Amino acid sequence: MAAVMTLQASPISAFNLNNLKWTHLEGGPDFDYPINYWLAILGARPDAGCVDFLVKWEPDSYCHFHRHLGETTTLILEGEHHVVETTATQTLHKIRKPGHYSRTPDGEAHMEYAGPAGSMVFFSMQSADGRLFEILDKDENVLGVATIEGLVSGRLTS
Repeated sequence: MAAVMTLQASPISAFNLNNLKWTHLEGGPDFDYPINYWLAILGARPDAGCVDFLVKWEPDSYCHFHRHLGETTTLILEGEHHVVETTATQTLHKIRKPGHYSRTPDGEAHMEYAGPAGSMVFFSMQSADGRLFEILDKDENVLGVATIEGLVSGRLTS
């Protein structure tokens, strides 16, 4: 018979974010929304098709419009995090608070951005071929592809 017990979590403050190598990503003249975020790799196994990373968004800033190419697990760590999914029949605006956990399949195109205090999110992505997500223009044309090896090397796209 299995026993059920409550575990006490260690404070995240014991995890030193300053020891991570952060890559700063910004938009340019091709984007009509404010792109300003930071990405840090926690661990990667390109041979197994998996990578774990943190993303910190500046207040009211976006990451690039994108489509996931593999299964993704997220955990909101800080701030208010917005996800906007648009399909042919509807637009869903989800506001996620710290502690929100989700696991989603590939294929969904969406925008993500932080609330007024910024946000930080843990991501774990799995991909059979190492491709993680496509960067899209407003018409969902592919501008570039983010891969595990590219992110580990400090590049958004390969």
